[in-house]
Amino acid sequence: MMRNILLIGVPFVLGLAGAPRALWAQTAPEGLRVDAARIERRIFELAEYGRNPDGSNGRVAFSAADVEGREYVMSLMRDAGLVLRIDAAGNIIGRREGTDPERPSIMFGSHIDAVPHGGIYDGDLGVLAAIECVEVLNENDVTTLHPLEVIVFVDEEGGLTGSRAVIGTLTPEALDVVTHSGKTIGEGIRFLGGDPDRLADARRREGDIAAFIELHIEQGGSLESQGLEIGVVEGIVGIEWWEVTVEGFANHAGTTPMDQRQDALLAAARLIIAVNEIVTGAPGRQVGTVGRIRAEPGAPNVIPGRVVMSLELRDLSADTIRSLFAEIQAAAERIAGASRTRISFSHLDVSAVPAPTDPLIRGAIAAAAERLGLSYQLMPSGAGHDAQNMARVAPTGLIFVPSVGGISHAPEEYTRPDDMANGANVLLQTILALDREARN
Repeated sequence: MMRNILLIGVPFVLGLAGAPRALWAQTAPEGLRVDAARIERRIFELAEYGRNPDGSNGRVAFSAADVEGREYVMSLMRDAGLVLRIDAAGNIIGRREGTDPERPSIMFGSHIDAVPHGGIYDGDLGVLAAIECVEVLNENDVTTLHPLEVIVFVDEEGGLTGSRAVIGTLTPEALDVVTHSGKTIGEGIRFLGGDPDRLADARRREGDIAAFIELHIEQGGSLESQGLEIGVVEGIVGIEWWEVTVEGFANHAGTTPMDQRQDALLAAARLIIAVNEIVTGAPGRQVGTVGRIRAEPGAPNVIPGRVVMSLELRDLSADTIRSLFAEIQAAAERIAGASRTRISFSHLDVSAVPAPTDPLIRGAIAAAAERLGLSYQLMPSGAGHDAQNMARVAPTGLIFVPSVGGISHAPEEYTRPDDMANGANVLLQTILALDREARN
């Protein structure tokens, strides 16, 4: 953990594996700062598009409110001098030329779509902070060597749709998925001005983008609970899902003695406890969750004969996920034997591979925080973000700022104005550092 270390213009050791030791200390211009009040004002202005009567955010992807919010954001991008286009997937991309247009771009941004009855900071901060960085460069007559691209990804909450298109993994089958707007993804893309028949045109090849950086609220309580201002994300966790089926024997609850039962729900309960013990007993930050369970036949006077439940495992290491699952399988065999039930696992095709961030960009983010006098820590992201897809085609960094109370995807979601500005200033200085690296 690094806290409140201000180092400017002198060589220093970052303590991050693989990061150059003196490069980031020489980044300039260091005096540039974002306008905190402007960011906060725009957060509330954007929140008006799709606001529900209870104050929550109803701007789901492909809705009329999504269109209105996108128009608002595009007006800000145009005012910032960005040259706009909507790619085939519906992503909004604004470009600011650098002094060397042949260089790959530095890209940064996030999304503005929300979950139903969500908050007003998730995704929105990353987009508005990206625009703010461009405005600060304009106001101070700073031109970067690399072209800059601000991106607003489409339908992040529905499964990272926009970034999947950018990396070429948005399948034809995905286009038929019905979204919260009532439209399929394919219909929604066309509604926003994209062309689902030409998704290949949205794909960016490795080498097209020099770096991708995303600023996001943490959506958890780690930073706030520790009094830290910036999270330097090491990587976005891999996610694996299974459907677990426990088969026993349904029988009369009143006439079947306790020692003669093949209770599927009792076996499932023991397995849930085993999942918790195995995951919490292993070293590291991995998590395991059983979030859904259904007992059949579901009558008060019938011993459950069949249970179907979910299992989710998350960690930065795919090997750790595999190891944990093997332990859970072994525990399931023991439980099944003791309860005279049968337990089976079916892997679901909704997995996400772990996505480590780039060590050099982590170093740039950490150094920017230090120069700004901000406390920070290295940490994983337990939630999915467009950055995890972008890491497959470009060196990627992810910056977190505190979420008050660790609340997200809810109307109570809140990030303080100073924290938003801190994150935007770190983003700005990171962009400048990465651009300056090419000059040295």
